[in-house]
Amino acid sequence: MSQKSQPEPRIGTDDPTPERNWLPLAIAAAVVLVILAGFLLFGSHHKPTAITQIDAHLDPYAATLPLSDIVMSESANLAGGKVTYVDGSIANLGNRTVSAVTVQVLFHDFNQKVAQNETLSLNLIRSREPYIDTEPVSAAPLAPGSHADFRLIFDQVSPDWDGAYPQLRVLHVEFK
Repeated sequence: MSQKSQPEPRIGTDDPTPERNWLPLAIAAAVVLVILAGFLLFGSHHKPTAITQIDAHLDPYAATLPLSDIVMSESANLAGGKVTYVDGSIANLGNRTVSAVTVQVLFHDFNQKVAQNETLSLNLIRSREPYIDTEPVSAAPLAPGSHADFRLIFDQVSPDWDGAYPQLRVLHVEFK
């Protein structure tokens, strides 16, 4: 009688589960990490400068740059928090072309004390569709007699804030 010889099983081949391909999962994880890193580096719209004294002197040209039509809104961000927007209009009633504006934003609490003090550059609204996009004043300087809409963005507002519109003060102006 002849016996058929059966090949001996190789080590690791008797497992019926196919080997898992980790490449798609690694690529997906890398994409998520890149998106998160990009959000952390570039996602914060507002870059506050040093805290300015509440009674800091206003720029002499500030009187010719009235801020008006102030409105506020909020939206949820990707991290599950909320973003607060302060929108308005700025006019240049002076005789010089403005290339940068630094504002101080004071959020008050229920006792009318300052709950949050932010100093940041004013950004003008460049477009409203398909979303509101902003740019620094230097990208579209304000000529004498002109006006533009602006947006200030706050990733966090103090929990002690009373919910009323903040006080806006023009602290510094630069010219073209």
